[in-house]
Amino acid sequence: MKEEQMPIIRIEMFEGRTPDQKRACAEAVTKAWCDTCGGTPQMVTVVFTDLAKHDWATAGRLASDPKV
Repeated sequence: MKEEQMPIIRIEMFEGRTPDQKRACAEAVTKAWCDTCGGTPQMVTVVFTDLAKHDWATAGRLASDPKV
């Protein structure tokens, strides 16, 4: 498998996870990718994007809006 075929796996989530939680997640996602799709851990990049609840909306409502 060629290096240029490496995946970039993006994870968007609400802010608040610790570096240890992100590290464990990156390890698990990397292992899952390699186990199912092949390749080596060195080929896998995981990018975390932390978002505030007021920056995320579903069905026209912000996640920070009070529940109806």
